[in-house]
Amino acid sequence: MLPYQIEFINLARQHDVLKFGEFTLKSGRISPYFFNAGAFACGEALAALGRCYARRIVDSGVQFDILLGPAYKGIPLVAGTAMRLAEQGVNLPYCFNRKEAKDHGEGGTLVGAPLAGRVLILDDVISAGTSV
Repeated sequence: MLPYQIEFINLARQHDVLKFGEFTLKSGRISPYFFNAGAFACGEALAALGRCYARRIVDSGVQFDILLGPAYKGIPLVAGTAMRLAEQGVNLPYCFNRKEAKDHGEGGTLVGAPLAGRVLILDDVISAGTSV
């Protein structure tokens, strides 16, 4: 295993993010486990998680133009990862969506950079792809 993979596993264990039981996913499917990224609930954990995600993204060689973090748990994931990618010399835009359109201020359903080009989606659980 690579160092960032070991760091990720240790981080997940430390913050008790992997739960076992019977969980109904947004897709309606039943899962015997659930990964609760919301349990990474402090700055140190979020920074470490962003570092793990950034290293994996760089190592994968995936090509993308923008990062998208779906509301709600994808928002801190995308922000933390974007910061850690920038530290590695990969300074790309990011955005996140709102669950409901805003009718005041700047309005709309997206916050951040305009959504364009190849999009890399960062979320805690992706089962059916319906959150975006």
